[in-house]
Amino acid sequence: MRTILITGPGGSGRTTVAAATALAAAREGTRTLVLSADRTDTLGAALGAATGPEPTRTAQDLTAWRPDAAAGFRDDLTAFQERAARVLDLLGAARLDAEEVTPLPGAEELSFLRALRDAALSDRFDLLVVDLPPVADALALLSLPEELRRYLRRLLPPERQAARALRPVLGKLAGVPMPSEWLYETADRWDTELAAVQAVLADPGTSVRLVAEPGPAGTDAVRGAGLGLALRGLRPDALVANRVLPEQAAEGWLAAPVAQQRKALEEWRESYDVTAVGHLGRDPRGTEDLAALPVPGVKETGSTVEWTVEDRLADDGVLVWRLPLPGAIRDDLDLIRRGDELVVAAGRFRRIVALPSVLRRCTVEGAGLREGELRIRFAPDPDLWPGTR
Repeated sequence: MRTILITGPGGSGRTTVAAATALAAAREGTRTLVLSADRTDTLGAALGAATGPEPTRTAQDLTAWRPDAAAGFRDDLTAFQERAARVLDLLGAARLDAEEVTPLPGAEELSFLRALRDAALSDRFDLLVVDLPPVADALALLSLPEELRRYLRRLLPPERQAARALRPVLGKLAGVPMPSEWLYETADRWDTELAAVQAVLADPGTSVRLVAEPGPAGTDAVRGAGLGLALRGLRPDALVANRVLPEQAAEGWLAAPVAQQRKALEEWRESYDVTAVGHLGRDPRGTEDLAALPVPGVKETGSTVEWTVEDRLADDGVLVWRLPLPGAIRDDLDLIRRGDELVVAAGRFRRIVALPSVLRRCTVEGAGLREGELRIRFAPDPDLWPGTR
């Protein structure tokens, strides 16, 4: 299965473009599922058919789905209470009924990521089109699996699972049953689920697509989105310039907006594969309106960008880690080495990434930003690198 993740600034028409992309693929005979994170049924409004918590067939070869975060959270909590029943009883905790549970902050995102994983692993479809939230929330959502897995490893490191063997002894000493077994089992299950989502996002068959209206605000949003995605090792496979006014409208009061759009399109085409989608003069509603939008189709290339390590030991005595960060500004970059991890900050974006194994035995010698690429120099640590003394 191929996966297309679609996002853009709020109000850019990303849901409409996602619906049009899915419909175009379905009309070519591709079994397509369009998945939406919106709480309100903007997807159904675009498709002309209501969508909801159960996958609904809206056209030939086209299925739409808006997962119910509240229901997913209730199911998770109920299952957790069942697994932790002994500990809860020991503590005298009163269990929650499903009817009184409301989602906690973050539950909606986790529920949607699980739906994305299940949809991507399904054999019922050939293409998954994902209508992500607005770009700032989408970047946070795409970062969540990696960050949560890191938290789990820090709080419950795999090495400590040897403590399971001591559980009976500790239980006798304390006089109460110890919860380590179900705690680690829960952590293992979460890590497995998060790893599956992470694998979908990093799959070569997954691409990210931006939607924006050409103009000053859209240009700023695209610039920020490009940098945020680059820090995640991603590059959009296409940029959809939505609601483009016709050139013949460049008269009277429309002259300025058309000129702004023209300038934005020229700038975007220097960096992206741009598809201009003309303004219909109304909000697209129903399959006929969607079919009139010339959205880009499925591409063979994905969005993953490799961060390569260049071996320059023979010439300069260093290894160079090359991180493409188009749009980054030198003064807004910050690097911090913490053990086997590197904290990379670019403007308002930040990522903690594990160092490649070859660089863990090195020290950071310096870094520089050249032509939109951050190049970090590492020198072998004589205490850890054989033959360097």
